[in-house]
Amino acid sequence: MEGESVTLHTGVTEVQKYHLIHWMFGDSQIAEINNLTRSSSIYDTDNDKTVKNRLKLDQLTGSLTITNTRTTDSGLYQLILTSEETKYKSFSVTVS
Repeated sequence: MEGESVTLHTGVTEVQKYHLIHWMFGDSQIAEINNLTRSSSIYDTDNDKTVKNRLKLDQLTGSLTITNTRTTDSGLYQLILTSEETKYKSFSVTVS
């Protein structure tokens, strides 16, 4: 529902075993944890669907929380976990 929070879980218990964790919304990268540089970032997007100010990135698990959801947050979110191999996970979010 609009105005609520939703958390997209990575299923990871320890971020340290992954070098890179990327979160995508459609074609736009919205968040990243880079253990090689020990940094994390939340990015702006070029469209009006940006959720930057409402994103929280869990540093322990890499899970992504969207607060105060809007209908424009609906869509496909993709998670890319990279270490020795790359794993992909998709989340379809619908806000009404």
